[in-house]
Amino acid sequence: MELLEVRNLKKYFATPSGPLHAVDNVSFVIPQGKTLGVVGESGCGKSTLGRTVIHLLEPTSGSILFEGRDVTNVSKAQLKKLREDMQIIFQDPFSSLNPRMMVSETVAEPLKIAGGMSREEVEKKTKQMLEMVGLASRFANSYPHELDGGRRQRVGIARALALNPKFIVCDEPVSALDVSIQAQVLNLLMDLQRDLNLTYMFITHDLAVVRYISHDIMVMYLGETVETCGADELFEHPLHPYTKALLSAVPVADIHHKEQRIALEGELRSPINPKPGCRFAARCPYAKEICHRDSPEAEEIFPGHMTRCHFVREINGL
Repeated sequence: MELLEVRNLKKYFATPSGPLHAVDNVSFVIPQGKTLGVVGESGCGKSTLGRTVIHLLEPTSGSILFEGRDVTNVSKAQLKKLREDMQIIFQDPFSSLNPRMMVSETVAEPLKIAGGMSREEVEKKTKQMLEMVGLASRFANSYPHELDGGRRQRVGIARALALNPKFIVCDEPVSALDVSIQAQVLNLLMDLQRDLNLTYMFITHDLAVVRYISHDIMVMYLGETVETCGADELFEHPLHPYTKALLSAVPVADIHHKEQRIALEGELRSPINPKPGCRFAARCPYAKEICHRDSPEAEEIFPGHMTRCHFVREINGL
């Protein structure tokens, strides 16, 4: 069952030089209980996409369907109800928590805003949430500055889960954590997904992390999707030149492995009022005249494997 479907979503920001195309014509589907990993270099629009999907930012155009319902344009009352089903875990667990609120108050806040629960029920639910994310009860009256990064992120996860959501945007939730703590938080998220049948959009720039947690992966470049397929398929058979360059930069823990790094040259195109053509053309070693003139269409090369490149078959010998 498809929990979330996004069609031709666009998010532009006004600038003195023209509209900045942060997210441009992005489409994807996430089935119930699955994880879509979203990867790409900084500034490609990953976080803007996640925030637009859950209405922290309003879309410029396109449509968002949740459980088959169009939730692109919703009233304040509808948005309040939608907040119970769609939540977000932020990247920085320190800045996303109110420094003046204790852990128990932070987790209880969404319950109080939603209403319909007595004080005793709120306290009971808060305690359950802290236990669910592995936080000892002794931390309930602690403030964020008294916790380490891993525990702070667990508070953020507990807050996101408080209203029993079905869909969660994980906006680089482990990038600010130590490697050993990253593994703990990733395993927690996967356990919660299994136990609660949660659906994730997992945003990251760490390819090792995204392969570990994702069922499908979408690669973004300057606001556009350039490749989408299953996680294993992407790592075994990358098709787009940008995806190939990304994967070539992943270090391999093998002294006998001969590194074949693909060094990208050229300047990034401006996302402000971009000209027609492939946005990766200026850095692509395979680019030809048509790449600078015409924007490529998304094409399904293999079943479930979509990419956006004029010469994808020629490049991969297909």
